[in-house]
Amino acid sequence: MLDPSQPAAAAQQHQTTPDLADRWFEQQLGITPEVLRQVMAEALARGGTYADLYFEYSTRQSVVLEEGIVKSSSVALIAGMGVRVLQGDQTGYAYSETLELPAMLQAARSASAIARHGGVPAHEAAQFSRLVPPNYYPITQTTNDVSLSEKIRLLQAAEQAALETDDRVIRVTVATVESLTHNLVATSTGRLVADTRPMVRFNVHCVAEEEGNLQSGSSGTGGRRMAQTLLDPGLPQRLGREAAQDALLLLQAVQAPSGSFPVILGPAQSGILLHEAIGHPLEADFNRKGSSAYSGRIGEKVASDLCTIFDSGVIEHDRGAINFDDEGALSRENLLIEKGILRQYMHDYISAQHYELEPSGNGRRESYAHPPLPRMTTTYLAPGSSEPEEIFASVRKGVYCESFSGGQVDISNGDFVFVPTVAWLVEDGRKTVPLKNFTLIGNGPDALSKVTLVGNDFAFSDGIWTCGKDGQSVPVGVGLPTILISEMTVGGM
Repeated sequence: MLDPSQPAAAAQQHQTTPDLADRWFEQQLGITPEVLRQVMAEALARGGTYADLYFEYSTRQSVVLEEGIVKSSSVALIAGMGVRVLQGDQTGYAYSETLELPAMLQAARSASAIARHGGVPAHEAAQFSRLVPPNYYPITQTTNDVSLSEKIRLLQAAEQAALETDDRVIRVTVATVESLTHNLVATSTGRLVADTRPMVRFNVHCVAEEEGNLQSGSSGTGGRRMAQTLLDPGLPQRLGREAAQDALLLLQAVQAPSGSFPVILGPAQSGILLHEAIGHPLEADFNRKGSSAYSGRIGEKVASDLCTIFDSGVIEHDRGAINFDDEGALSRENLLIEKGILRQYMHDYISAQHYELEPSGNGRRESYAHPPLPRMTTTYLAPGSSEPEEIFASVRKGVYCESFSGGQVDISNGDFVFVPTVAWLVEDGRKTVPLKNFTLIGNGPDALSKVTLVGNDFAFSDGIWTCGKDGQSVPVGVGLPTILISEMTVGGM
């Protein structure tokens, strides 16, 4: 049986050192090389051209403070494993919610059912070769080292800072969510790789009121940092003030004008537009099926010469960082678009086989209960040479977007809609009044072709984004310098 007290102690002992992570599975959970061979042999017993096993053991904690009261505090333990078997173009996937051998063997038999009428049964299980990945998120303290009373004190400090900003702030909600996840991947090609992934998120949400006008503002930070994020001096106060100031700003905001205008995207958080409008259409499963606006366009010009775009899982402590993906491929930085030329897509194992390439480290899944898909890690546009002041000075009348609540894109044609949360009218090269209640409407390839200035003030987001695709959510990062898109449609809500 699993002992819920073990993960915290073990994590503190090895402090997310990848070269000991697979030993943790063996010592704490009994997932020995022999167990792996038995499950893998069962997965391939009916044929199959490839199989992989994905193990997960995660502890998750959350605390929510609302209107001065601890609304909830929870600790969850999640454990299980998934088995995937490939046979030609078919995929069989099954999972077990326990890490007991009989249940894992049953999952392997279920996943292998697709290979029953094809393939050659495996005569011998793989001999696994242990791979030690680089570590992009070393930690010295887990959040288990921070007491519940201390976490509550930090939440209260953020709440107090928000309320003290202005009497018009009437409601504050503060939350922290943390997880420590042990992962192990074994493949029929003999790869064995393990990791311990930390994650923390600290959020503040405020509501401000003036003469019946209610507006909200949010601020947050996070990443693969754990305790050092929570204990950063002054962090709760800063987040509380920022959330309050955003809500207060919107009390003064006016309705945005409608029509086509130059649009300036601010650094860091505005990168979510890049993620949705360009990132998703460059995921290889859409392109393999011919359903993306970028299908079959490798080597073609798809953006302005000023656009060089990367997806990277190797940015230290970033929310999108992974030492290896959920298929066991080592993480790396992938050049997607180089000076406007499309260079590659983001691949998982299946799409890489289709294109006869190596996986790009983008095979990701929400949990052991989900099969992997091509997914982004941290997607960003490289900095340019323009000063932000130069970019603003070039605009007679336009819109500046500082942050967004999210958006959506039609993969097949690249059309997108985004909702800015903090934005300004720009007149004669300067911000004048804040704007509210509007959307940005455009097309990914078209917007990229209209990037006319790229700033030198590049920044990554603060670690707040979660990406949804096919019913699965994974943490991601974004990055952007200030950029100018010469024309985009601004619409009312």
